[in-house]
Amino acid sequence: MYFEHLVLVNDPDNPMVEPLTLEQLWNGLILRAEAPDLFLEHIESVRILERSAGSLLREMQLGTLTVRDRITLVPLQSVRHDTEPNEQHAGGTLTVTIEAPEAEQLLVRFIYDTPVPDHDPNAGEGETNYAAYLKAAYRQMDVEALQRIRMMAEQGELG
Repeated sequence: MYFEHLVLVNDPDNPMVEPLTLEQLWNGLILRAEAPDLFLEHIESVRILERSAGSLLREMQLGTLTVRDRITLVPLQSVRHDTEPNEQHAGGTLTVTIEAPEAEQLLVRFIYDTPVPDHDPNAGEGETNYAAYLKAAYRQMDVEALQRIRMMAEQGELG
């Protein structure tokens, strides 16, 4: 399944919303990578197994599910999560890219690429489309993460 969506962070045409700086947004995305439990309530534990200048290896425990991913960082530009497949999880990739198409405007592009099929040929009529469900869940999770980042920035937690 391939799924891509954009979330507007700063809209220069909306003076009601305090804009985030590029650094605040970046710090929030790094925090989401290092401490995802601050953004998702079902994560029981997070361990950073390795850390280097441009990447980290992270392991998360969600009930009986263990998820391990290598996160590659391009400062102030992108965060890429490469999730290892295991018996419990099919793996996949999430690329989060900061875009600034105009002055004072910030967008975040989320690209998910997973082995989940876009369409289940065995699904009967009226059955839940799992890929559509996942896409909606991913979009909601990303929007909520950016709302949390904005709240943390307003409280002075992101520089």
